[in-house]
Amino acid sequence: MVETEALFSAVLDATADAVMVTDRAGMIRRVNLAFGKLTGFEPAALIGKDARELFSEINDTEFLGELWDEALTPRNYPKVRSKHADGRAQVHALSMTSVNDQNGQPSQFVAVILSDSFQTDAGGGQARQMGHDALTGLPDRSILADRVGQNILNAKRANKSIALLVMGLDRFTLINDALGYAAGDQMLKEVAERLAKVIRVSDTAARLDGDKFAVMTPISAIDDSVIVAEKVLNAMKKPFHLKGEEVFITFSIGISIYPTDGLDFDDLLKDSLSAMQYAKHDGGSQYRFFASDMNAKAKNRLALEKRMRAALANEEFVLFYQPKVEPKTNRVRGAEALIRWIDPVHGMISPGEFIPVAEETGLIVDIGTWVMRKACFQVKAWQDAGYAPIKMSVNVSSMQFKAKDLLDKVKLALSDSKLDAKWLELEITESMLMNDVESAIARMQAVRDLGCGLSIDDFGTGYSSLSYLGRFPITTLKIDRAFVKDVQENPNTAEIARAIIGLSRGLNLEVVAEGAELQEHIDFLKDNGCDSIQGFFYSKPLDAKAFEAKLTRP
Repeated sequence: MVETEALFSAVLDATADAVMVTDRAGMIRRVNLAFGKLTGFEPAALIGKDARELFSEINDTEFLGELWDEALTPRNYPKVRSKHADGRAQVHALSMTSVNDQNGQPSQFVAVILSDSFQTDAGGGQARQMGHDALTGLPDRSILADRVGQNILNAKRANKSIALLVMGLDRFTLINDALGYAAGDQMLKEVAERLAKVIRVSDTAARLDGDKFAVMTPISAIDDSVIVAEKVLNAMKKPFHLKGEEVFITFSIGISIYPTDGLDFDDLLKDSLSAMQYAKHDGGSQYRFFASDMNAKAKNRLALEKRMRAALANEEFVLFYQPKVEPKTNRVRGAEALIRWIDPVHGMISPGEFIPVAEETGLIVDIGTWVMRKACFQVKAWQDAGYAPIKMSVNVSSMQFKAKDLLDKVKLALSDSKLDAKWLELEITESMLMNDVESAIARMQAVRDLGCGLSIDDFGTGYSSLSYLGRFPITTLKIDRAFVKDVQENPNTAEIARAIIGLSRGLNLEVVAEGAELQEHIDFLKDNGCDSIQGFFYSKPLDAKAFEAKLTRP
């Protein structure tokens, strides 16, 4: 017994982390040398003291009252304040767990203060935790990497596994855009608190960067990682209260397993990030395990991004134009500019392949600006060649629409091309407008004040209400192809198309229908007063030379 006690004391004193053992009532029974060194107290002087005195006058009283009760289940506290012997405030990460007696009842509690999280603040104010994220108090990437490395060594010896879960908030940028960055920061803090409450003492939760977090957990079977992932997803389902608003947000989680998917931290992190992206692409609010083909696809995506940046610099992108035809006269009254990529090695690359990557990387803003400028110069060139003026429509992405310099870029494209603003129309989608309606209306009005047209694309498939529609300073409604493709045989679709045309008339808006492929489509739209029609019945998208052949002289 004496040898066991001596061995226990030696192990405690050799431990770099500060360790405190208390009884069920919170009275200190043992501390190690590291605890005394980091707190400034003589270890012997602490024996028999109430451990709560170390946290008094610094933490919330409710927190103090529940600290030992909550330790009945292992808990991690990423940010706890304690009192140094000289009165200075200290901030650190704390883990609490109970030790049960032979009857299964808690008899002692073990509190561990991580040495790499500990720092004092001479001013008594907020202290920065070394190796920890300044905003959330969670361990940062460097500590996570160290913990993963340590657990890999343990897993090797025990022939076990660990899981690394990387999680990113879905559509987090909407919170910053709608409520401001302060609200976004508050949400990240609350996310960190929820994570800390659902993980085990043996786990490590960390903040990687931005809206990305991670959890490392030792596992005996893959199902153990599923349990952690589901706990995290459930913890995020409760609403967040930000600036008086109830906000709901979800996580996408990618999971990699040691040693199946990787043998070190960097490989596991890379694999988890790949899996997380797939979870996001599949709709979010879910977890995905890493699969070997994800790395190959991720590499292809990176290669595509690199080639796309070179394509923009090397003028490999081209514009095609789809005519908008007035059905009463069959004359071309407008065009929609559509980007195409002709790669010198791989040939024509579908927009469906490169546009999503452009949106993810932010390159869509530069591409959108290039499209707008190219389209302005082209329509002005047709005017200068003596053709009847037509209105040129260009699609604007959500990121481009929200960019602070959108108006400046529109002005520059018009002035450089010498095109009158009335011949340029920006096409936006309903869903782009609904996250922050007031801000969207202000942007739209600024575009209208320049003299440009504004079109709502794919009307009827988004989320806007008619009450908002009356406030949007738009000039055109565009009927989605879904309401055109079967008007000749589906009375419900036909009624919706009629209603959109009638609504446009009532609001004094131009109405354009897309996706017209049959004579029946043209007859229906013409008979119901549709202003312009585009679709394969009249023409597929054409390059500039072929499109010019369809233009008329005044």
